[in-house]
Amino acid sequence: MAVRPARPSLYISVDIEADGPIPGPYSMISFGAAVAGRQDGAVYTAADPERQTFYRELRPISDRYVDAALAVSGLDRARLLREGADPAAAMAEFRAWVREVSAGAQPVMCGYPASFDWTFLYWYLIEFGDDSPFGHSGCLDMKTLYAAKARVPLRAAVKGRMPRELRSQRRHTHHALDDAVEQAELMSNLMLWQPEADAL
Repeated sequence: MAVRPARPSLYISVDIEADGPIPGPYSMISFGAAVAGRQDGAVYTAADPERQTFYRELRPISDRYVDAALAVSGLDRARLLREGADPAAAMAEFRAWVREVSAGAQPVMCGYPASFDWTFLYWYLIEFGDDSPFGHSGCLDMKTLYAAKARVPLRAAVKGRMPRELRSQRRHTHHALDDAVEQAELMSNLMLWQPEADAL
């Protein structure tokens, strides 16, 4: 019996900013997404990470927040309470965007590291609409991808130790869309990287 070929994957870099360590008690206050590239079988094609993007700032969902976490993004919580997007509306718009840009492929969220961003993103998608276009596990961690390719311990998989050619030349600003675009470039560089076996 022939094995059916897997559907192509569309990798979407996502970065979130939050006002605390976990979703529910704390809030995702902004998130950005950028299409990184498409994988069809063994072939990966990088995308222009500025061409297909999504960004929203969200109204906080609780009264709790951690000053240090809030300070990372520099976003004004009082302004977000007045002007931030309704989370349910933002998640509905995001689902529609993901499905539009990934038509004909399976969308995969990717992040560096993905664990924090995926926790918030998936929780919000389920809490505000009970539907994730990524399924429950459509997530790729770039930190793990680098560690596996470079054959280094996970704790050693830090950007500062990566070969210069892998790293994006964009600044990491802690603006969710800026950082999603930066990480999209890193994702494509990692996917296309073929480290020399004797250099590892």
